[in-house]
Amino acid sequence: MFVDSHCHLDRISDEVKDIEAIIERARLNKVEHMLCVAVSVREFEKMREAVSNFNNVSMSCGVHPLHQEDACDYDTLLSHASRDDVIAVGETGLDYHYSEETKLVQQQSFIDHIKVANQVNKPLIIHTRAAQDDTLQILSDHYDTKTGAVLHCFTESLDMAQKALKMGLYISISGIVTFNSAKDLQQTVKQIPLDRLLIETDSPWLAPAPHRGKKNEPQYVVRVAEFIADLRGISVDEVANATKENFYRLFSRVPRI
Repeated sequence: MFVDSHCHLDRISDEVKDIEAIIERARLNKVEHMLCVAVSVREFEKMREAVSNFNNVSMSCGVHPLHQEDACDYDTLLSHASRDDVIAVGETGLDYHYSEETKLVQQQSFIDHIKVANQVNKPLIIHTRAAQDDTLQILSDHYDTKTGAVLHCFTESLDMAQKALKMGLYISISGIVTFNSAKDLQQTVKQIPLDRLLIETDSPWLAPAPHRGKKNEPQYVVRVAEFIADLRGISVDEVANATKENFYRLFSRVPRI
């Protein structure tokens, strides 16, 4: 069985009947659990209404670094993150590739998310792009390693991966690893310890080959596992079991069904 450690079911569709069909397709493809990740506190309640009735879906709460127009104050974030049905904080982080002009706002938001995660003792879901040094420095300054964290949809350097691993972080790999242009990432994935690896779709974006051009769904996380297994010369079951156990270890509030 597989786990999709990062998806956006509410972004695939805002219709409950569509989400039901998406989740059923994932179940039929042996995906036993999905983590639906928030990108906006303003839209959190809408997301919660869409996915909260599915026992194989968990949810996070946070503000994506590229959604600072939806930013909230510290106390509001803390209030949402303290809810029993929120199992993680994020996604948060830094993205200078698309929005370097908001870097100072992103940095403060990232710090607030880290402090909230430390306070509620729920793991962080971190987005980082073209901001390696600042991401690692802010984590070093504010992150409590007992909190737990994952660098999601990882596409950065092996050096960053190694530094993050030394801080106790997990690293999550999306369908990007299947792209022909992702040779450096593929080499990095070979060197990530299996007990620190997660897999994800980041759906509805980044559908893995051979599904590129289609809307991504949690069912395609299996393809990510298959590609990583081939890349590392191990069985798909080994990748599935390791990444599933890592998921439940990091996101310890998720009940096993």
